[in-house]
Amino acid sequence: MVVRIRFARHGVRNRPFYHIVAMVGRSRRDGKPLEKLGTYDPLPDKKEEAKHISLDFARTKYWLGVGAQPSDAVRFLLERAGVLPPRPLYSKVKRSPHLARKEESE
Repeated sequence: MVVRIRFARHGVRNRPFYHIVAMVGRSRRDGKPLEKLGTYDPLPDKKEEAKHISLDFARTKYWLGVGAQPSDAVRFLLERAGVLPPRPLYSKVKRSPHLARKEESE
């Protein structure tokens, strides 16, 4: 059973609101979660001009510790919150020896 940490969409049309949840990977987006970990409001307030994120750090670290995998969007938020280390900007790709010899011969 693969557990994913992902968004469950709530709110109304043109005004989304997301719950950050831990749920079975094969379940529907808005299905019943195993646990609610926090909320995310992607539209900024008129007064504060800030997006609101609330997150239970202890429970999120627990789920990551037992092998839950965050979706890409949730991973970005967790990196910004300091729960996960940031990913490198680029990956170092090893070139195959075949391509290296071909470039040297040209």
